[in-house]
Amino acid sequence: MTDIDFNKNEDTMRLAVDELKIKLQKIYLGGGQKKIDSEHKKGKLTARERINYLIDKNSEFIEIGCFAGEDMYAEQGGCPSAGVVVVIGYIAGRQCMIVANDATVKAGAWFPITGKKNLRAQEIAMENRLPVIYLVDSAGVFLPMQDEIFPDKENFGRVFRNNAKMSSMGIPQIAAIMGSCVAGGAYLPIMSDESLIVDGTGSIFLAGPYLVKAAIGETVDSETLGGATAQTAISGVCDYKMKDDKECLDTIKDLVSKIGKFEQAGFDRIKAKKPKANEKDIYGIFSSTKPYDVKEIIKRMVDHSEYTEFKEDYGQTIVCAYARIDGWSVGIVANQRSVVKSAKGEVQIGGVIYSDSADKAARFIMLCNQKKIPLVFLQDVTGFMVGSRSENGGIIKDGAKLVNAVSNSTVPKFTIVIGNSYGAGNYAMCGKAYDPRFMLAWPSAKIAVMGGEQASKVILQIQESAIKAKGTELTEVEKNKILKEIKDKYDKTTSAYYAAARLWVDAIIDPLETRKWISQGIEAANNAPIEKFNVGVLQV
Repeated sequence: MTDIDFNKNEDTMRLAVDELKIKLQKIYLGGGQKKIDSEHKKGKLTARERINYLIDKNSEFIEIGCFAGEDMYAEQGGCPSAGVVVVIGYIAGRQCMIVANDATVKAGAWFPITGKKNLRAQEIAMENRLPVIYLVDSAGVFLPMQDEIFPDKENFGRVFRNNAKMSSMGIPQIAAIMGSCVAGGAYLPIMSDESLIVDGTGSIFLAGPYLVKAAIGETVDSETLGGATAQTAISGVCDYKMKDDKECLDTIKDLVSKIGKFEQAGFDRIKAKKPKANEKDIYGIFSSTKPYDVKEIIKRMVDHSEYTEFKEDYGQTIVCAYARIDGWSVGIVANQRSVVKSAKGEVQIGGVIYSDSADKAARFIMLCNQKKIPLVFLQDVTGFMVGSRSENGGIIKDGAKLVNAVSNSTVPKFTIVIGNSYGAGNYAMCGKAYDPRFMLAWPSAKIAVMGGEQASKVILQIQESAIKAKGTELTEVEKNKILKEIKDKYDKTTSAYYAAARLWVDAIIDPLETRKWISQGIEAANNAPIEKFNVGVLQV
């Protein structure tokens, strides 16, 4: 790679990271400054202020699904961050999942994406046995969209089912009612192990004053119906009455500090070392347009820039290596984007999975399961090799072997989409459907069945055939115009932000944050013992 290429790549990634940071700053404002000021006037902290107060000072934390809902629900005025903030952070030295309704966004009402994000938070907590803290401040289901939120298996009701399941698993759940908590949503805090309610601002009831009046003709105010005194001293529904947000959060800290230790998985960790190679070089090494050596990226991601490569000279389009990240032992499975030449003399295209690389990666994944080593997948994949030579060589059975190994793997898996994530390559490299503990994306990520260039040409051919069938021909100018329209629309749906808005990825991250996310993820995963690995029937 020339210095010019390096500098171009670096500029491209820096611009992408700057765009990411600007977007995040806007999202952090939730429903906007006026709404924030309104919460403060009520004596309330915002969702993010509550989380910042709750987590240990100067401790690391990660936010899940920050871009959920991005550029969605325009007719309803939008739903920044899905109206709920989800963070994994430390409380009294204990890693916890924190779920906080953002009352600045539609009074914390639940949109379809809100339900999906809450369920994702619970899924992560259940997989990793993380204590869950719910900071409840919600007007309930967003009624104009109730049909998309209420009735299905993965909708609102699943939240309460998960409450019950987590309790049976011994996962502590603490809920604080710090604002409204109405209708079916009232079950969430009360199905938690313990509940707190803030006097004056917190209220919980199945039916609010207006509905009570309409249903049975009773006139009653919110405080009498379901305020702090009513629900602690009279009904006994809530366990603790708190004078304000800070006392409530301080009490949660105290409750968490007394939780006992869980059985651990026992993943290996030693003292962490920074990479010897400059981490910031990742910006210049990675390219979305030209081949690059993924080993150079791995060197800037792993401790002391050291790794042990498995079958180095075989199946070179996938790099498999043992390494450490922030002290944790990991197995890395990464798509090589350089053009390589096999020992048989075959030139292999970077980013493509061949029979030998699929075979190697499947064996490496099985070895990591055997040795209880978490797996890290670095995706920049265009798919499996096609053509008669590849088909006759058994690419389908070798690909199936890799998919089988990924599917049945029981050690924690972490997937980072650094570039392309196309077609069946997404599956083989542990895409969302294969239950990675975290699915992350760099701003450069593209997730789709195929690339924009190829897809737009296929779609154009289909449209052209339909027009020809009607006896009309397209001019070259018309073709190019249609092709551009198709590609622009297609490219929008392949971007990292489109994926993050729909929670296909848990977060879009600065490449320099990759080590932190993997380390935090493995620490969380270490709280849950792993099941025995059984790969099932393999094609040989």
